[in-house]
Amino acid sequence: MEKTLVIMAAGMGSRYGGLKQVDRVGPSGELIIDYSIFDARRAGFNKLVFVIKEEIDTLFREVIGNRISRYMDVSYVYQRLDNLPDGYTVPEGRVKPWGTAHAVMSCAGVVDGPFLVINADDFYGREAFEKISAWIDTADFDKNPPEYCMAGYVLKNTLTENGHVARGVCELDQRGYLVDITERTKIVRQDGRVQYTEDDVNWVDIDENSIVSMNFWCFPPSFLEETKARFKGFLDSNKDNILKAEFFLPFVIKDMIANRQCTVKVLRTSSQWFGVTYREDREKVVNAIARMVDRGEYPKTLWK
Repeated sequence: MEKTLVIMAAGMGSRYGGLKQVDRVGPSGELIIDYSIFDARRAGFNKLVFVIKEEIDTLFREVIGNRISRYMDVSYVYQRLDNLPDGYTVPEGRVKPWGTAHAVMSCAGVVDGPFLVINADDFYGREAFEKISAWIDTADFDKNPPEYCMAGYVLKNTLTENGHVARGVCELDQRGYLVDITERTKIVRQDGRVQYTEDDVNWVDIDENSIVSMNFWCFPPSFLEETKARFKGFLDSNKDNILKAEFFLPFVIKDMIANRQCTVKVLRTSSQWFGVTYREDREKVVNAIARMVDRGEYPKTLWK
């Protein structure tokens, strides 16, 4: 079965201060994105789609796509600000991409089988790719309502010491299916406690063992139409914050679950997340990968 990996890489990393997706962190100059692709490939994924901004197309082909294309079928799609429903135009002053659900929506016409969606700047670990790939092998993609899948990470394994992170906090039922997901855009460990805030004033404690989404989702191609169908409602309901509002994947999933239009199986992983949310994170990522190479979990040079 063809398995597609979709990598969302349209964000320019404003907090990090540069194009973090092409920062080299491996012992032979590998990028974080290389490790995700390597793990996906050895788990059975054979097609790769990059979601990027058109203006970084040449850069991506030069430093990532051209060498990976020797190992996988590589395609590119652009996340365009003007990819809007009929009758809508880009608001004056809007420069930020529309969000993760919009990025996935951009894959319409390119993805035609089960696909895994991940971020470009996160190190997920081998286990999650293997579990998702195994789930695809046994999934019934003709179910109605459809069943989706996600890798669930333990919150404490996904924090950075250098600032706040955004995570989709999950509520699961006893069977391991997603009941609800709440996007928390500012989670941080401070004074020994993990907390979040919605207004930068009031901080609320959150269990560090909570299961969270790291944008590691698996869908059938029909999901692309679900994002498109809900994008217009997102635009209409965010007119007062249209320059900053983002159309997140959890919004779509949450709405579909509430309306019993899908189920989502959560595959838990104990893997440690690493990412370069902030420039200060880079040294920790470099050291962590070096230790994994020393243990034999990855070759010193990923692509011969």
